[in-house]
Amino acid sequence: MTITAPPAATRPPATPTGGPALLFRRARVSRADERIFVGKLALLAVLTAVGAVLALRSEPLSIVAGVLLLAAMYTHAVELQHQCLHHSAFRRSLPHRLVGVPLGMPLLVVYSHYRVRHLQHHRYLGTPQDTEFFGFDTRRPLTIGVLVRGLFDYPRLGAVGLEILRAAAGRWRYAHGEIAPAMRRRIVTEHLLLGVAVLAAVGLALTGHGAYPLRLWVLPLLVAVPLHFLVELPEHLLCETDTTDVLRNTRSIRGSWLSTWFTNGNNLHIEHHAAMSVPINQLPSRHEETRRYGQHVQRSYAEFYRLLWEAVRPRARA
Repeated sequence: MTITAPPAATRPPATPTGGPALLFRRARVSRADERIFVGKLALLAVLTAVGAVLALRSEPLSIVAGVLLLAAMYTHAVELQHQCLHHSAFRRSLPHRLVGVPLGMPLLVVYSHYRVRHLQHHRYLGTPQDTEFFGFDTRRPLTIGVLVRGLFDYPRLGAVGLEILRAAAGRWRYAHGEIAPAMRRRIVTEHLLLGVAVLAAVGLALTGHGAYPLRLWVLPLLVAVPLHFLVELPEHLLCETDTTDVLRNTRSIRGSWLSTWFTNGNNLHIEHHAAMSVPINQLPSRHEETRRYGQHVQRSYAEFYRLLWEAVRPRARA
């Protein structure tokens, strides 16, 4: 993948300075790291299958439980896809795309498009050129209205539909810089694959089997959109936005084993931004350094959301 570099005057430093050495230490993917990721994929498959069985039962409580479990797994799948973006799950490059493409499809996330945008986010974090794939901009004034619109960002789904149509018509263009023709072809192909999946779901509905796409995809997707927003929100919100120092512009949350698994280590976000190609399962060993040097470190997601409420409450009363 090639992305046109910005002028030298606006380019952020390649490596943060002044931080602890352990946080910025690179590491290759080992055979053990690969086995751990494959285990995560296997658990995802099992829990998704359980959710599908429950969602297709006739009892209302089973349907609700199945839809919620599927929504959680579709959210978790995007966090696993995130590791594939960084090529930190497998020892070879090819499996990352092969696995990453289907992981994002339930939440309408096109792997190669996400990869290009997300690597730009890592490169430009703390500068005006920062552009994260998911549309919530943590640099905007923080209000309850802004948060609610981000929480229920269903317009993104319609925007993906338009991107699919542009890809099918041969008019898809990358809106955030120049990319290599080969990368553009990958992105177009993956949009078309997602379009085929959508058409298959519509076809099932039109032939009298609408319960399948409704319970297995549409309803879980509607729940997964706000759930995914809540997972992503703490990464940089209420942090410093005018610095490229990851110890100040990014947040880590210690969390529990459950939140660490569910977010696939997204809670350890300072550790991730400090060395983005390090396998996720290695990040917990670096958290003590983050606690010593990081400016925004919380013990739990509950603690972060209390801070968020304290930040927006005065504006809500105004």
